[in-house]
Amino acid sequence: MTKQKPSMIVSTVRKLLILIHLMLKHWKRKPKMPLESILSLYLVNSELVEDETNDRRETGGKQRRGKTSSGKIPDHLLPRVTIVGRPNVGKSALFNRLVGGSKAIVVDEPGVTRDRLYGRSFWGEHEFMVVDTGGVITVSKSQADVMEELAITTTIGMEGITLASREAAVARMPSMIERQATAAVEEASVIIFLVDGQAGLTAADVEIADWLRRNYSNKSIILAVNKCESPRKGIIQASEFWSLGFSPLPVSAISGTGTGELLDLVCSTLKTVEGLENPSEEENYVPAIAIVGRPNVGKSSILNALVGEDRTIVSPISGTTRDAIDTEFTKEDGQKFRLIDTAGIRRRAAVASAGNTTEALSVNRAFRAIRRSDVVALVIEALACITEQDCRIAERIEREGKGCVIVVNKWDTIPNKKQQTATYYEQDVREKLRILDWAPIAYCTATAGDSVEKIIAAAGMVEKERSRRLSTSILNQVVQEAIAFKAPPRTRGGKRGRVYYSTQAAIRPPTFVFFVNDAKLFPETYRRYMEKKLRSDVGFSGTPIRLLWRSRRTMEKDEGRTAATKIQVPPAHRGRKLAVATS
Repeated sequence: MTKQKPSMIVSTVRKLLILIHLMLKHWKRKPKMPLESILSLYLVNSELVEDETNDRRETGGKQRRGKTSSGKIPDHLLPRVTIVGRPNVGKSALFNRLVGGSKAIVVDEPGVTRDRLYGRSFWGEHEFMVVDTGGVITVSKSQADVMEELAITTTIGMEGITLASREAAVARMPSMIERQATAAVEEASVIIFLVDGQAGLTAADVEIADWLRRNYSNKSIILAVNKCESPRKGIIQASEFWSLGFSPLPVSAISGTGTGELLDLVCSTLKTVEGLENPSEEENYVPAIAIVGRPNVGKSSILNALVGEDRTIVSPISGTTRDAIDTEFTKEDGQKFRLIDTAGIRRRAAVASAGNTTEALSVNRAFRAIRRSDVVALVIEALACITEQDCRIAERIEREGKGCVIVVNKWDTIPNKKQQTATYYEQDVREKLRILDWAPIAYCTATAGDSVEKIIAAAGMVEKERSRRLSTSILNQVVQEAIAFKAPPRTRGGKRGRVYYSTQAAIRPPTFVFFVNDAKLFPETYRRYMEKKLRSDVGFSGTPIRLLWRSRRTMEKDEGRTAATKIQVPPAHRGRKLAVATS
């Protein structure tokens, strides 16, 4: 415990500094932003810091898990453990506890989770998939009560939608969420029915229990009473739920109390799945494709069209998708991809002015999805103009070094299309998204399923280019030809840059190192010229490339320091060695 205290203090101080910085920053600009919005931004930044820490822990955890579990079993072969219950009973918190990390968004408000969220977990010799679902509302309620229960808004991001369409979308939302939960229960081997021990037994809990007993009596159903932090009080809180017809088990998703007993019950009914014997590293590698863009451009529709099922909820309500939804997809030729559907990314100022912590966390999840992906599908709407927010997302993709495919969705809405329409449209996109001028463009209509396969084909090509290595001989030949065609400019003093040789140092993204006499003699314009020459001669379409320039003086200094460190003799022994050498 003493070792963790300094890090905890540093983390707390860091969060406080972020809060003070945000408050001063917005106060200096215009003192119009309410305190709630500033506090929500503080929560978002602190959550992002915790997410990055958890990412590192998960990465290290996977390496440790490899010693205890096989880690060689594909996701679709693992048994499913589904968590169901009414809204705001802590399903996402329990999901995060079981899979480790903070994969699901946890906020103390109902209706945050809407789609199915999958995560790998293991306990002892058993490995399984945990499925988080949205809250099931089976009790008859009015539309106003449903909107309040699920925190649905009909104003934010829905200005261009008619009132009748808004009301219809709101009316369909609960059934869509329940359909996702039902699909998760159908494929589950074990069902964890979660209730709230602090709120007590409700009519919704009774109705869900009757629904599970009536339709899924052949499956193993475990009644878990959440929010029972105290073991003594937990027994009293759980005793109220005996009337549901199941044996209640008090647990706490926040503190972890009782989760060990819960996992013992889960694994007692699961069958052990044997992994593959000796899978190669290439077989284990599955490229990840993140689908990102502004709200309501059709990201979830594209995912559903690719996988051929209603994997995520599609609705004109802005902000329907909140978590980053991972889905495995296999092409006809057997190549596998991991598709990541993300929430719509609005401008930071718009998110802050709305004061919605859930939306801010959803945007952070989308940025994390870009960071952990290999290829990013940037979705834009055909009739909508490319906005400043699209350019900022493009800058984020290039800065992260990810491959990219620009997806123009709703292509059927373009009137009077001709053979040259796509050409003119591509010219406009290239001009406005200059930072992604190397990215291929795919046109599709996701709702009708037209040309969505082109997205996967383009993403597969981009991933191959991103993982390609260029031999040193070919690379130096291209560089020498580029220098012969256009030599580096001379300085006022008559000096000119000289390239001795170059080599490829890394892939994903392709990184090239140029060993030169002085890196300062190569201006930014010439470096861009060299990058364009590399792309035109050897390809690398759809992926950013990195050029590193290493000066000879820097190399000589580094070598000199290394040699001095190796040869350095302590002063007390210099005289002895000299005497031995002269005798």
